[in-house]
Amino acid sequence: MKSERSGISKQLAEMRALADGCTRATVRQRRARLKKLLSLVVEHRQAAIAALRDDLGKSAFESCATEILPLTDILRYLIRKLPKLARSRRAEVSWMNFPASGKVVPEPYGLVLVVATWNYPLLLALEPLAGAYAAGNRVVLKLHDRAPHVNVFLRWIIEEAFGDEVLAIDSELGFTEILREKFDYVFYTGNGQGGREVLRAAAGNLTPATLELGGKSPCIVAPGANLKIAARRIVWGKFTNCGQTCVAPDYLIVHSSLRDALAEQLKRAVRKFYGTSPLDSPDYGHMIDVRAYERVSKLVGNGRLICGGDKQPERLAIEPTVVDRLEADDPLLSEEIFGPVLPVVTYDKDEALFAELRRCGKPLALYCFGGDRKLRARLVSGSSSGALVFNDVVTHFINPGMPFGGVGSSGMGAYHGRRTFETFVHFKPVMEQSRWFDLPFRYPPFSKLRTAFLEFLIRH
Repeated sequence: MKSERSGISKQLAEMRALADGCTRATVRQRRARLKKLLSLVVEHRQAAIAALRDDLGKSAFESCATEILPLTDILRYLIRKLPKLARSRRAEVSWMNFPASGKVVPEPYGLVLVVATWNYPLLLALEPLAGAYAAGNRVVLKLHDRAPHVNVFLRWIIEEAFGDEVLAIDSELGFTEILREKFDYVFYTGNGQGGREVLRAAAGNLTPATLELGGKSPCIVAPGANLKIAARRIVWGKFTNCGQTCVAPDYLIVHSSLRDALAEQLKRAVRKFYGTSPLDSPDYGHMIDVRAYERVSKLVGNGRLICGGDKQPERLAIEPTVVDRLEADDPLLSEEIFGPVLPVVTYDKDEALFAELRRCGKPLALYCFGGDRKLRARLVSGSSSGALVFNDVVTHFINPGMPFGGVGSSGMGAYHGRRTFETFVHFKPVMEQSRWFDLPFRYPPFSKLRTAFLEFLIRH
């Protein structure tokens, strides 16, 4: 173990020296590496599917739909757009700098740390890594030890695609240990506790960071909602990946007039998707490990059980579970669940709804089914969340034209689409002034006429 750490330290020192020396791959070389990664992901997708099944119990369809397809989309986007994204852009200069010219140059930060997570271990490792590399950085990827089978695949594919330009670290250095190293940018995906550790460590070197966190993303079901469609979309979004999705609807806020009808539709959707015995469904996954299984299991027990509740400890599996009539201080309503349990609370008046939204803080996503134009407009202007989605859940994550990220306790910074590149560059302004013309106006001594001219400009 000591020799592994010394080897990692040597590699980190070499990458730091290259980053400090501004040694970076050309755009052509970066595109070639990204094409190689894309080719390997496509060619060896069955190995990735097998690893995801071993770690999380994901079906082949779920692995393709939620990890491999979004990953190949962003890789194709970066390959296609990189020459334009990496190009310098003309910038206006003030008339006071006449006749200077200006431009903005996308400059890589240098050595970037990407801290991956375990719930979507393929996508949430390789998408930010690809963006950081496309931007011209040297990249260190810290893998999460709760997805060991996917980690083996990731280490192999990264070495094949990037050689020594990207370093993947698993158990050789722990999370706290690697944060002691000096990086020029940190991209972290995980929980709030880990995000605070990243910021504390980054503060020592004034290192900028992106934090992709989570929180209790509420889902409103208001009058006017199509309850059948709402239930299908909610059940799909909540129970995909066994509820271990940062943007899954964490709990429902349902108008009291709709509670019973919605409960029936939720039960029907669960049966339709996973059958009468969901724990035996090949399309339903399991918790990542014993720790996660036991944590979520302890949360269930209070309130009225609408459906689910059964468990298979040997498979680390918990049925899709919906509960209501909970006390306000129940852990299901105060902690991020990150599992297949969906609590339901009710409201009567819009004021009570917005009071509940203020109580839950600033979530990563806020969802709303139904509601009139006035309510939707008020949600847009009178609530704060990483994203706001009407009449659907989760799917906003895959839109390349929209930034994805949190606000407040749900995170800071964003990526997806062009922002997957832009997150990892500093836009450096470059101005070039004429050597042949030197306006004397700015130099002392300053006459009253010149001062009067400036005062005229200030007034008008």
